[in-house]
Amino acid sequence: MQSTTKLTLTLEWFLNPDHLPFIAGVTTGAYEQAGLDITIIEPDDHYDGFAELQNQSIDLHVNEPIHLFEHYAPNLRALGCFFETDGGILMQQSSMDKLKNNQPIRICTPSAEEKTNRIGFEILARYAKKNGFSISRDNVSFVQKDFYHIKNLQEDPSLDGAWLCFYNFEGVEATHEGLDFTFIDQHLSPYPNFSALEILTTDEIYSAKKDAIDTFIQVTNQMTELCKNDPETAHRMYYNYSKTEADVLMDAIIDNTLGRLITPIKPDADKWQELREMLAEIDIVTLTDEQYQSLWAL
Repeated sequence: MQSTTKLTLTLEWFLNPDHLPFIAGVTTGAYEQAGLDITIIEPDDHYDGFAELQNQSIDLHVNEPIHLFEHYAPNLRALGCFFETDGGILMQQSSMDKLKNNQPIRICTPSAEEKTNRIGFEILARYAKKNGFSISRDNVSFVQKDFYHIKNLQEDPSLDGAWLCFYNFEGVEATHEGLDFTFIDQHLSPYPNFSALEILTTDEIYSAKKDAIDTFIQVTNQMTELCKNDPETAHRMYYNYSKTEADVLMDAIIDNTLGRLITPIKPDADKWQELREMLAEIDIVTLTDEQYQSLWAL
C-alpha cells in the first residue's frame, strides 16, 4: 500500500475561487491518490503564515509576492505562482475629473497603513504622469474600511474610489452592480502588477518533504487544467467545498478567475524583478540581488 505524507497548506485569506486548484485536488481525491494527505487551513482573521512556516507548524503557505519580500528570510522559498489577476484602484467614473484636476479625493481601503497608502498613491501618480497631469499626495485621503469595496462605494457617496481591488472580484462585482468605473491597474498605470499568489515553503520543510511537495505541485498543475477545461465541474466543486449556494455574481467571479489560473507552477525569479525595483524605489522593502535570487533557489 502507498504510504501517505501529510502536508498542511494555509491560505492567505478567506477561501475563494483563487484556491480552486487546491479545492479540486481535495474534492476529486487526486491528492489522496498521489499519496498526499492535504489539510487546507483558512484563517478566520489576519494571521502570520510566514511565522508558522518558520516554526514549521505548517508546510506550505499561499501569499502575495509583495509579502514574500516584506517577510524575507534566508530560508524562505517560493515554489511558483499559481494565480495572477489585475489589481489596483477602482475609481468611480464620476470622480475621474476630480482626479485629473488634482482636487481632494477619498479612497477606501481595508488597510489604511502608511506603506499600503504609499503604493496606492504611486499607482495614481504614475497614471497621472502617463496621462499628462499630476496629483499631490495631500489631496488623496485613504479611508479605513473593510473588504466590501463595492458596498462601501454604494453606501458612502463621499468615496471616490477603492484601493486594493482585484478585477476578478471587485471589477466583476462592479460590472454586475452596474457601476460606472475606471479600473486603474497595470494596464492603465505603468507599474508592475503584484496581484498574484505564490506557494511558499522553507528550505528545511522542502528538504524534509521534497518528494511530497514536488508531487503536490504536479497534482495542483493537473487540477488547474481540470478546472480550466471543465468550468461546470469547477463551479460545482467550489460550491460543494465552500458549502455556499450558487449565485449569479459568484458564477461570474469563478468564470473570470478560471482564466487567471497559471500552469505550470514553477519558481521564476524574473517574474517579480520589476516589482522588487518599484518597492525599493518607493522605500517599502529593499532586497540585495543575492537575497532576491535565493527566494527561488530550490
